[in-house]
Amino acid sequence: MCGIVAAAAGSNIVPVLVEGLKKLEYRGYDSAGLAVIGGNGIERVRSVGRVAELESASASTQAVTGIAHTRWATHGVPCERNAHPHVSGTIAVVHNGIIENYESLRSELTAQGYEFTSDTDTESIAHLIQSLLKTEPDLFKAVRLACQRLVGAYAIAVVDHTQPGKIIVAREGSPLLLGVSDSGNYAASDASALLQVTRNMVYLENGDIAELTADRVSISRLDGTPVERPVHVSQLSAAAVELGTYRHYMQKEIFEQPEALANTLEIVGGSKTIQPGIFGAEASNLLTDVDHILILACGTSSHSGYTARYWLEAIAGVPCTVEIASEYRYRSSVANPRQLVVAISQSGETADTLAALRHAKSLGQTKTLAICNVPESAIVRECALRFITRAGPEIGVASTKAFTTQLAALFLLTLVMAKVKHRLTPEQEGAFIDQLRHLPVAVNKVLELEPEIEIWSKRFADKQHALFLGRGRHYPIALEGALKLKEISYIHAEAYPAGELKHGPLALVDASMPVISVAPNDLLLDKLKSNLKEVQARGGELYVFADADSEIPESEGVHILRLPEHYGELSPILHVIPLQLLSYHAALVKGTDVDKPRNLAKSVTVE
Repeated sequence: MCGIVAAAAGSNIVPVLVEGLKKLEYRGYDSAGLAVIGGNGIERVRSVGRVAELESASASTQAVTGIAHTRWATHGVPCERNAHPHVSGTIAVVHNGIIENYESLRSELTAQGYEFTSDTDTESIAHLIQSLLKTEPDLFKAVRLACQRLVGAYAIAVVDHTQPGKIIVAREGSPLLLGVSDSGNYAASDASALLQVTRNMVYLENGDIAELTADRVSISRLDGTPVERPVHVSQLSAAAVELGTYRHYMQKEIFEQPEALANTLEIVGGSKTIQPGIFGAEASNLLTDVDHILILACGTSSHSGYTARYWLEAIAGVPCTVEIASEYRYRSSVANPRQLVVAISQSGETADTLAALRHAKSLGQTKTLAICNVPESAIVRECALRFITRAGPEIGVASTKAFTTQLAALFLLTLVMAKVKHRLTPEQEGAFIDQLRHLPVAVNKVLELEPEIEIWSKRFADKQHALFLGRGRHYPIALEGALKLKEISYIHAEAYPAGELKHGPLALVDASMPVISVAPNDLLLDKLKSNLKEVQARGGELYVFADADSEIPESEGVHILRLPEHYGELSPILHVIPLQLLSYHAALVKGTDVDKPRNLAKSVTVE
């Protein structure tokens, strides 16, 4: 969960490296560093903390070739000696991923006389390449030989001051792409880092290794076979990853949700019908005999899956199971070749989800669908079908617009499955599509509640714990609300189905523990009201997000905020918006780092 930037150009590349790291800071921000080829060899600058510290420390550094890195610690505490790049002799290396056999490599290299000065797995890569240069002086070949010995996931970039103007990059499991332009050639973990210099991107495949100079790029496989990879013109703009007038990226992304939903749902256009082809050319044939759906996801994406389970079973009549990806492949499960495996990930590089997808496929489950925000990501490439959510770049660690666009995509899947299973009348189909088309307008109305939510959030600043309640398809929304609050405000929060209160959580309820409830006007509202009475009877303070026509009166200890309209099956998408805003404003009051919460990173590319 680190960010890499590399550049070989005809002019000073240090500003490019630093600006690129700023765009990748969502991937890691424990420490940062860069290494360039200077007149006297490798010049390395490292700092603990944010990229701004590195920018100050490297202000006088100039070079035309260099590599840079922002770190989220896996091996070794955040400190300067563990910060990348790591140096051995004439070379410097930056690395994203985890090398599983680093301990055996470390023992072998220590026996050869190499001295380790960090606790990282990455330093073993640097020493390994340096040792291979003794017998294979060409840097490209030495890195290729080193990669053949690495076990685990990696994206690396390497420079050697005895071979100036050249950068070697390679990937296996961790994302890495190239940026090509007339002014130079570049590499990065994410396209956002390179939009400042080019929109022409080349996505490396697992097992690719490339050599970059200012005027040339060559790509091979690890066995030395040359390959060509197509150039894609990124649809992102530099403005899309700028903060603009907002205080934080999270706030920006919350308010971008109407546009993100409109873009995601543009695929249904002005039609009154929906076709399986929105998931790929083979969707119609592939989905016909699906008898079960397995959703694999982590974190926020898993909450979208839990919500979709209610839709898929109620509307489409298709049984659905949701598995936490990090658990799925470590248990014995029953394979079903007629099962559709849905992998959900914002980045498309989530290591646990990718590994779970591969495990499912290894069991003979080849009907696969990716729901993802990044078209060229690994999960998208490895699935038979795909749906690309058009949320745009999401920088804030706490996911917002990626979540709501995932929900929109999953509702489209529900409608397609219902149609395939002949459970959707033309009238129902048209009504659901009309609701989807109106969704951005409905979300805008909910966003207008921000001033009232901000007032509520001030009452949370001194709280240590919070309990979130929901029922039915809104229970996963309560889970998401609790996750958001704990992620960015560090208030301990848990979510429960409201009916489970009396089976344990009610013991925790008192005047100092706020209880937040999602209360749409649906068939479970009367049941929920009884659960809220249980909280009120124990002196608990209730904060209820209700629909305009939910008959829940405000009273002492019961605070009500009413959403403008009830939105039926799509209500979960509306009800998560105020929970996002509540968490955001509670974090502001507490003064936490909203976009970069401690111990967390955005793109979880390690297991």
